[in-house]
Amino acid sequence: MNICVIIPAAGRGTRFGKDDKLARELGGRAVLLRTIECFTRRDDVASVIVAGPPDDFESFKERYGASLGFHGVALVEGGRADRWETVRRALSHVPEDATHVAVHDAARPMIDDPLLDRLFEAASRLPAVIPAVDMTSTIKRIDPSAGFDVGESGDVVADSILGEAGRLAIEARPVLETADRSELVAAQTPQIFNRSLLVRAYEREGEGVTDDAQAVERIGETVHVVPGDAANIKITTEDDLNLCEALLKARQRASRAAADPFAG
Repeated sequence: MNICVIIPAAGRGTRFGKDDKLARELGGRAVLLRTIECFTRRDDVASVIVAGPPDDFESFKERYGASLGFHGVALVEGGRADRWETVRRALSHVPEDATHVAVHDAARPMIDDPLLDRLFEAASRLPAVIPAVDMTSTIKRIDPSAGFDVGESGDVVADSILGEAGRLAIEARPVLETADRSELVAAQTPQIFNRSLLVRAYEREGEGVTDDAQAVERIGETVHVVPGDAANIKITTEDDLNLCEALLKARQRASRAAADPFAG
């Protein structure tokens, strides 16, 4: 296999806050660099493409270009609409000799080699493979349009002056049913596909998809799931970044202990 990895990095990440989460430090290096290093150190990955924000591309290139170039990573402009447009644009830059394309979230820096090993091995036999983890919590289906506030009821006079300041607001949404979690998994990335299949899927049914497997599903092709990893966290909030930091430190301690079992 000749694998090209696409890393969409054009999104704004509004749920994280005002900071650029990809630029935040994780173990002394930016999250984005931690993510790409998971792939550039592997012999079975032939090329890596990072797709950055088109409206701020020069600034993005100035921030990351030198480091990405050092790792042999190509930097291209992503899309404005959503992640699907970024992936579709990046596909046009995949080298001609690539047989497979893997797409990985820029904000998933904790991917490890055992997961990549089983994912790439499965992809050598199957045209579309994604990692996923089983659901362990009870899953409820709700009506998101029927939510209402059951928080503190404020004083009418005070509310007219202060508005919502200091008031505890609690949104309640009704449960429609309890889903059968045995039929559900939480999809992760990287998701890997035969190149021709992914290109065909994005040309025909890529618009509006929330992950790459959905585009393949829409054209009637089967996507297979292999075991993912709970530690393969997507950084969405500050708490996610803190958890990744703790996991990274634990991995580093375990690595040092394995290298020197007599170390204190």
